[in-house]
Amino acid sequence: MMRYFILVAVFISTLSALNWSSDYEAALKEAKKEKKDIYLFLGSEYCKYCDKFKEEVLIKDEVIKRLKKSYVLLYLSRDIDDIPAGLETKPVPRHYFLDEKGKVIYTTIGGRSVEGFYELLDEVNDIK
Repeated sequence: MMRYFILVAVFISTLSALNWSSDYEAALKEAKKEKKDIYLFLGSEYCKYCDKFKEEVLIKDEVIKRLKKSYVLLYLSRDIDDIPAGLETKPVPRHYFLDEKGKVIYTTIGGRSVEGFYELLDEVNDIK
């Protein structure tokens, strides 16, 4: 139990340091206000691939800067948070790109390197 608590505390502190929201409704309001889309990273507390992606990609200042330019950042854990209807929760890591109304623009799964994540962002940008 203590191990679980420590893992969750470390995980939450990592995302908090990046100013990630875990409030879907608040993210929708912010996206509408800022005229941005939403990048939703959907993970699990027990997913080593989610942890690796966060530690190797989402922790990078240049990645966060690029994301924040166009997106409201949102993290939801399928183990803790209520996942909005219509969003798949398996497998993870899962990446959702949503418009300000919550409509899915694009979704994909899996971890990536920084370069691979940039390619994904470019691909999504081409779709929009």
